[in-house]
Amino acid sequence: MKTKRILVVDNEEYIQEVTKICLETTTAWEVLTASSGKECIKLAELEKPDVILLDVMMPDMDGITTFEKLQANPITKSIPVILLTAKIQSSDYHRYTELGIKDAIAKPFNPIELANQIATVLGWSV
Repeated sequence: MKTKRILVVDNEEYIQEVTKICLETTTAWEVLTASSGKECIKLAELEKPDVILLDVMMPDMDGITTFEKLQANPITKSIPVILLTAKIQSSDYHRYTELGIKDAIAKPFNPIELANQIATVLGWSV
């Protein structure tokens, strides 16, 4: 079975580190990280991850703009995106699903449960 590849995009380095450590220690997944929307798009084109965990609030290019650029690119359009966000309201959640975002996970997240949350959304086994 092919190892799943996860791209974690967050401008806060400690969020990248915590996410990477918790996913790599609880699964056999390979975790890549990016610090900006621009870096996310480049890495997604190059590495073609199985899913992108994308922070909503980032400087320069926010998560929604990054998602829209990923969707407009034929190389990255089919990569599922799960948002990581400090604020999820039902109106935001509804808008995210209308855009085609797979799900949204609230920050702070439970590191022990994160892999299961991702797997459940995508129908993967952990």
